[in-house]
Amino acid sequence: MNAPPLLRVRDLHVQFLTRHGTVNAVDGVSFDLHAGETLALVGESGSGKSACALALMGLTTLPGRVAGGQVWFDDIDLLAAPPRVLQDLRGNRIAMVFQDPMSALNPLLTIGTQIDEVLRRHTKLDASRRRARIVELLVQVGIPKPAERLGRLPHEFSGGQRQRILIAMALACEPRILIADEPTTALDVTIQAQILELLATLKQRLGLALLLVTHDLGVVAKVADRVAVMYAGRLVELADADALYAAPAHPYTAGLLRATPRLDDTRHRMIAIEGVPPDLRQRTQHCDFAPRCPAADAACARRPPLQEAGQGRLAACVRPYTPVWVKA
Repeated sequence: MNAPPLLRVRDLHVQFLTRHGTVNAVDGVSFDLHAGETLALVGESGSGKSACALALMGLTTLPGRVAGGQVWFDDIDLLAAPPRVLQDLRGNRIAMVFQDPMSALNPLLTIGTQIDEVLRRHTKLDASRRRARIVELLVQVGIPKPAERLGRLPHEFSGGQRQRILIAMALACEPRILIADEPTTALDVTIQAQILELLATLKQRLGLALLLVTHDLGVVAKVADRVAVMYAGRLVELADADALYAAPAHPYTAGLLRATPRLDDTRHRMIAIEGVPPDLRQRTQHCDFAPRCPAADAACARRPPLQEAGQGRLAACVRPYTPVWVKA
């Protein structure tokens, strides 16, 4: 972590314009991503994880818009860069694995053609070398008999294989950063474990930085080096994975962990987080989590910033590690 980060996100804001008002989906998010690191961006549905990931790639579309902030990659501010620069970076030095492979893959084009598009856009390889590279990629991600299956359409593969094909496409040009948006959500647990193992192996082999967007804390525990927890569009905790699981500093993080099923502990029941997330069209001055927090009091009437909370972590809480909720 002594080397400069590959990716620096500073005060990122993403809004969605609706007929009922402006939704502040990402509200002032900042973090760093280092080479060879896996940073997990976690939170419940609607917390702003995917909106943040799409903004990093310059893929926010109407009615969404990036309303402010900076995203630095190799001294290039991705939010201010012209479209030509982003087109050269996307799929080349920064790549993304999308959540739903059937939506991300073109159902009318063979998988070989779709991976070849990436290589034709970003490399100078001739047709025979591109084909050899595609076969090599499919071998890397565990697709059996790849040379025989280049001419097949996406629907001829299983869900897990389609996800592997997306990973192969993302890795085609050996990017320095890979953003994976819920890459295992629609997969059964066996295939999920295989995909996670594949990502970890490829990260170690290629030395890339991985930003993993997920709501599954079980997934995070297996692969993440650090964890950034989002709630209501903001970061509420940022910590090393081991430290976060051992002693969460924010009550929302503790609530997520209590609500996660564990096969190795049958004595305790899962405890749901009471209440509902706030309306992101209406920002208040109090802590966003206060209405759902068992330890909230008058001090929570003022929203705390993301600040040092000991043990090398950041937390947006006026009293991190409060026994009331840590022992709940």
